[in-house]
Amino acid sequence: MVPRPIALVLWRTLALASVALGMVGVFVPGLPTVPFLLVAAWAGSRGWPALELWLLEHPRYGEDIRRWRERGAVPRRAKWTASLMMVASAGLIAISPVPRWLQFTIPAVMAAVAVWLWRRPER
Repeated sequence: MVPRPIALVLWRTLALASVALGMVGVFVPGLPTVPFLLVAAWAGSRGWPALELWLLEHPRYGEDIRRWRERGAVPRRAKWTASLMMVASAGLIAISPVPRWLQFTIPAVMAAVAVWLWRRPER
């Protein structure tokens, strides 16, 4: 078992890293913001309640985080964006010089993720 002070540092490090990646996602197309903030809120709930509260009350992202926690809901716009990014990624993989098995495996995994994503509630 990890001592409590070390566990707190680890949870806070994960939360901060996730917030940082989420903020990068605000500016970098294709890098999602909300999934990283979901991880940050989850890690914050275990080691940094003030950060968790800040994320849950955030004017831009708080509603998405609360909706995910309450119902596992994903907004339709996010579903479309994720699906289009997966299609674009599959296209790039198809024309790139990667092994043939990867050209089939990666799009198959993305298709499974897309099916899962579209089965999530929206509101």
